[in-house]
Amino acid sequence: MPSDSLIVGLDIGTTRVCAVIAEHNEEGDLEILGVGTSPSFGLRRGVVINIESTLKSVTTAIEAAEQMAGREVESVYTGIAGGHIEGLNSRGVVAVTSRGREIAQADVDRVLEAAKAVVIPMDREVLHVIPQEFIVDEQGGIKNPLDMIGVRLEAEVHIITGSVTSAQNLIKCVNRSGFRVNGIVLESLAAARAVLTKDEKELGVVHIDLGGGTTDILVYMDGAPYFTSVISIGGAQVTGDLSIMLKTPVEAAEQIKRESGCCYMPLVEEHEPVIIPGVGGRPPLAVEKRHICSIIQPRMAEILGMVKEKIEKKGLLGNLGGGVVLTGGGALLPGTVDLAQEIFGMAARVGQPSDLGGLRNEYQHPNFATAVGLVLYGASVAQVEGRDAPVKERSAGVVNAIGKWIRNFFE
Repeated sequence: MPSDSLIVGLDIGTTRVCAVIAEHNEEGDLEILGVGTSPSFGLRRGVVINIESTLKSVTTAIEAAEQMAGREVESVYTGIAGGHIEGLNSRGVVAVTSRGREIAQADVDRVLEAAKAVVIPMDREVLHVIPQEFIVDEQGGIKNPLDMIGVRLEAEVHIITGSVTSAQNLIKCVNRSGFRVNGIVLESLAAARAVLTKDEKELGVVHIDLGGGTTDILVYMDGAPYFTSVISIGGAQVTGDLSIMLKTPVEAAEQIKRESGCCYMPLVEEHEPVIIPGVGGRPPLAVEKRHICSIIQPRMAEILGMVKEKIEKKGLLGNLGGGVVLTGGGALLPGTVDLAQEIFGMAARVGQPSDLGGLRNEYQHPNFATAVGLVLYGASVAQVEGRDAPVKERSAGVVNAIGKWIRNFFE
């Protein structure tokens, strides 16, 4: 039976769609009731290129989660990613106009509006405006300026923008699958919400989501996002390398990567054989696991090296006391943590979604970080403002429905 009390996170990735269904239990705690996955068809590097194929993948994943939960889904919170995502930092300044110069919510709203008044192309729109800090009469480091006395209020914010058409197509896929979209959230923000600790965010941490088609980058400092970027290379490129070098179909290469792959040579034993299936009736071949690693490691090192280069260009590499946190399917590849530690020269770990009770063995997995994070966002919406009206198939402002509560979420 359908229920509006359900909170559903839908992660539509390049290689896999994940759905997570949650609900508040009698004690008021959020609990995961069901999860579902499906191979993803119809996306390329995080962007929808075939609506019919994508909606079928969405339907399959949600139906699997519904069957596990024994509940019927009506609406979802979905993530957005892809090479079209861009982040920038901005500042807004306003005069405090409230009675007695006491900063009210109206002043905070005005300064955030001033901060997001940046020029962006017509085919792009603002997805998120996230406060980094507020400054009251030149006193910085303020997270919540409400009720303080001041004359001048400033806000440092991180603005994330994306393609209008990419958001439209994503929403169209979900709507045509028979579900409403309550809100769209940047996937790396959602995944970070599920796996990063408060201490890591304060110390400075880079969250790297190693997906199939893209690698998402999010740097936190002083508890707030400071840098967002997307690299249009992911695990699919690793599979492609294996397919070419081993002269085997992509499906077989993916299986070899999952079962025998490693991206850090010191972890691989010598003379350990891996069987490569034959093609066209030819007999299977045996190659050493070290040969598999010699194909995978350079590509993974290239991806992580590109992430490091982007962070270095922004001058943020020296501010990452919290190290590196890895999520996504690529984080499951043996040796990824070791390779990241070597490339970045700092501690690294695989991010697991926080314990929300319920089906722990099903969702405490790097692949479910984004979907669980979307559930947490949905729960935050319900707590702060109640449920938003469904997001329709429209262009301008399509992802601004959650703008009001997102700043509360980061305080």
